[in-house]
Amino acid sequence: MIKKESVNFFKNLIGSENVYEDKAHLIAYSYDATKIKYEPELVLFPRDEKDVQEILKHCNEKKIVITPRGAGSGFTGGALPANGGIMLCFEKHMNKIIEIDMQNMVARVEPGVINKDFQNAVEELGLFYPPDPASQDYSSLGGNVSENAGGMRAAKYGITKDFVMALRAVLPNGELIRAGKKTIKDVAGYNIAGILIASEGTLAVITEITLKLIAKPKMTKTAMGVFASVDDAMNAVFKTMASGVTPVAMEFLDNLSIRAVEEKFHKGLPVDAGAILICDVDGNLEIELSNQLAQIEKVFSENKCIDFTRAKDEQEANDLWFARRNASQSITVYGSKKLNEDITVPRAKLPELLKGITAISKKYKVKIPCFGHTGDGNVHVNVMVNANDKNELKIGHDAIIEVFKLAVKLEGTLSGEHGIGLSKAPFMNLAFSEAEMNLFKTIKKAFDPNNILNPGKMGL
Repeated sequence: MIKKESVNFFKNLIGSENVYEDKAHLIAYSYDATKIKYEPELVLFPRDEKDVQEILKHCNEKKIVITPRGAGSGFTGGALPANGGIMLCFEKHMNKIIEIDMQNMVARVEPGVINKDFQNAVEELGLFYPPDPASQDYSSLGGNVSENAGGMRAAKYGITKDFVMALRAVLPNGELIRAGKKTIKDVAGYNIAGILIASEGTLAVITEITLKLIAKPKMTKTAMGVFASVDDAMNAVFKTMASGVTPVAMEFLDNLSIRAVEEKFHKGLPVDAGAILICDVDGNLEIELSNQLAQIEKVFSENKCIDFTRAKDEQEANDLWFARRNASQSITVYGSKKLNEDITVPRAKLPELLKGITAISKKYKVKIPCFGHTGDGNVHVNVMVNANDKNELKIGHDAIIEVFKLAVKLEGTLSGEHGIGLSKAPFMNLAFSEAEMNLFKTIKKAFDPNNILNPGKMGL
């Protein structure tokens, strides 16, 4: 229970207009995309980095639990206040683009900046920030860094960690640290920025991010391949990437996903296909893009592609992408609740992964539509169940455990985008040894000896 003296301290520090303990705010900040709810005791909106320092210093001294929060768009409960305490929010004040450095092609931002707003700002200057999570229209860059968010363009450009050059962060005791540099090369000291990325707010509170930018490609082209079997499609993925062409995105939908989109939207999709692959290529010359698409078509054809379509313009490109962009909402035709996981395996293991998921689906008698970012081996696995049937829910969770075990067996990981948070914390021992988990706990203890920052996340 947060004492009145602490509430008064925060009000004196940041103003009562930035401190909320009313029921409406506690409910509003009690959940994320998981729809699981944990109410905080207090919601704070720091105005700047110094506020964050003073807040954390006080919380550390008084042993008050504090949970940093971006936009609440996470799928694993990483920003849920599972232990009560304070919810620390950045969208009200700490949401500015501090600098876009054209000469060095970097930008400095506060954690509350929305991903898409940042992309738009740099693209107006002819620059490009590739990481594009599906939540880009509303997710914050601070949250993206804390979860190491991915996106459709990861196949070519990588994920958030590949564009973070430096961070400013506040330790639980209120001390400010600077991790990384604005320079391209930096081999001095430990890679603290790398440790903070994907740490889900358990080690420090990020207050400023320095991001790498690149030149914006002048054009993008889209194509779609239709395959009789998911196995053929998965073979085409890794063979395309090995052929010398690196698509910006290489997305897939299996037969269940195709049928769901068609049932919901009636777009004339090939409902008898085993899978479809949708890809983008980009560059600065028309001939460059034509050559890339020709190579992709060749590899697809060698792997039994039965139809290959090139979009002639932006409208046709949008039409091809429609199925992938609407797959998530469409698969609810198979059940009122989806147990959505984002496992990732090496690309060459994709055929074996999808075969294994089909076997799990048959074993547990549940539908498991799959779609996702196969260009980087990241598959969204959706076990569909009836939300009101406890037996189905248990069967679904048992199926998910087998999916996790399969991914790890294939040298993969529990999450490629969503992180661990609360929902995947019980399964960390499937992917990490006792020695590795003990190392994680030692790192947590070094940063946060009083365990006030987002305790319980990632099994720590």
